[in-house]
Amino acid sequence: MSKRRPGRRDTSQHRHFLVSRQRRRLLLVLAAAALGAGIIATTFFWPGESGKSSRAYALAPESALPPNVRRSPPTVREAYRFAVANREILQFIPCFCGCGPAHKSNADCYVKDVRGDGSIVFDDMSLG
Repeated sequence: MSKRRPGRRDTSQHRHFLVSRQRRRLLLVLAAAALGAGIIATTFFWPGESGKSSRAYALAPESALPPNVRRSPPTVREAYRFAVANREILQFIPCFCGCGPAHKSNADCYVKDVRGDGSIVFDDMSLG
């Protein structure tokens, strides 16, 4: 029969306790970091009211829109502004507007043509 001195722990049990405690501490630190990163990202990229917060994408100025589009609701204006500023992105998104072969991509639903002088011919179809 072996005698243990009071105050001494079995080293394997003590080591296991320390390792599990370190793992819990590491998991808590990682969870706190992930939560903090989520809060920061939400603060910077949360979409607010139209035109009142910074966007993660470019929008053309409203002055680039024709009068009939400027009279449309804010969400429609924002879609046209996005289409003008990001036409190269919309060219990769298929059109599902039901217009048949008239549109090759979603960009064609907003911008019909860009003339040689840079002026834009808008498609009125997305006005509703």
